[in-house]
Amino acid sequence: MRQIFLLILLFIVGQWLVKALRRHDAQASQRTGGAGANGAAGAKGQSGARGPASAQAQPQLAEPMIRCAECGVHAPKSDSVVVAGQPFCSAAHAQRHGAHPTGRDAR
Repeated sequence: MRQIFLLILLFIVGQWLVKALRRHDAQASQRTGGAGANGAAGAKGQSGARGPASAQAQPQLAEPMIRCAECGVHAPKSDSVVVAGQPFCSAAHAQRHGAHPTGRDAR
């Protein structure tokens, strides 16, 4: 019975430590990121020329991915090739897809 209580106590203490460390990391990052060069307001509430600090505060969105019509591989949209409305991962796959017989020629 003592072992169960000890395990429960260790679990509770471990959870408390993890939360305390996360809270400390969040406060440290908030101090260095938000109030470091821009004052207490940070880049949130005020508009105006903030320089490179406001560009770093904006989250970067992931680039959209497309699925190649030939091989099925997902590739970044900026690297893709679109031929006849179909996206391809490379120009070679676009040519290979165009070389396939279609319709009645496919028999």
